[in-house]
Amino acid sequence: MSGIRPTGFLHLGNYFGAMRNYVRMQNDYTCYFMVADLHALTTLTDTKGLKASVRRVLAENIACGLDPEKAAFYCQSHVPETAELYLYLNMVALMGELEKTPTFKDKVRLHPGNVNAGLLTYPVLMAADILLQRAKLVPVGKDQEQHLEIARNYANRFNHRYGGEVFPEPYAFNFGEALVKVPSLDGNGKMSKSENQMATLYLADDDDTIRKKIMKAKTDSVVDPTAPMPETIANLFLLLRLVAAEDVIQQFEGDYAKGALRFGDMKKVLAEGMVTFIAPIREKAASIENDEAYLRQVMEHGAAKARERAVETIRLAKEAIGLIYY
Repeated sequence: MSGIRPTGFLHLGNYFGAMRNYVRMQNDYTCYFMVADLHALTTLTDTKGLKASVRRVLAENIACGLDPEKAAFYCQSHVPETAELYLYLNMVALMGELEKTPTFKDKVRLHPGNVNAGLLTYPVLMAADILLQRAKLVPVGKDQEQHLEIARNYANRFNHRYGGEVFPEPYAFNFGEALVKVPSLDGNGKMSKSENQMATLYLADDDDTIRKKIMKAKTDSVVDPTAPMPETIANLFLLLRLVAAEDVIQQFEGDYAKGALRFGDMKKVLAEGMVTFIAPIREKAASIENDEAYLRQVMEHGAAKARERAVETIRLAKEAIGLIYY
């Protein structure tokens, strides 16, 4: 089980950090993938564009290869049991722990005028999403590992407090590969849906925008190949490995080791690789996004599949708590 917030545009980091694994998992596992529209309300004060954002996220995931017939692909708000489990899990969530989570501190920094209770309890809602489907495997990026640890804690606390084994412990899953954290083009952290837009490659970017962003990517003017590789240059190589053939990568690595790497040439190759990768996704997503009847069918079908297990989970949780009186 996993989800993506419909805020901003999906980008390369979303694809390699999560969406690529959605596509791989759907053939071998029972999967629940969600557009996290309730999570979006923690930071959105103007929701006029929410419908369009949800449609775009649905379309982009399908364009990346997610099959609504293989996986339950749904909107979070279409499964009301999520809110009920969120309430129950708040009873085992500790205030001190929530206040210390790095994501809460980040959100307070970014939204100082909207520090609402939803921001504080964001990890509780995320745990509810996962535990509602009693999911064991969660394909998420490296930055979500702490939230998963919190979800495990809540599962164990609930089971210990109320008895039984209602919830299994969820763990990050990436097919045994290292969790991917796609760096921004300016060398400051990772790509973001809302920050550093010129340093992020979005799945909706047109070809010229992709080229322009990459050509402006930060590099060091003076390079010593005998010293540790600067992070800005290492980031370019990391991005190149996502879209280029091994012999191309080796050529540029060899040039760097000899002190003869021409960053302009490397960026041009990287840019064309990204254009080739992103363009088909962008074009297919645009076609899907315009098919309102199809997207409605996807949402209704996905919510029905998600609620089958959700209803059963709520029954088990209420039985364990002692909330069933007849």
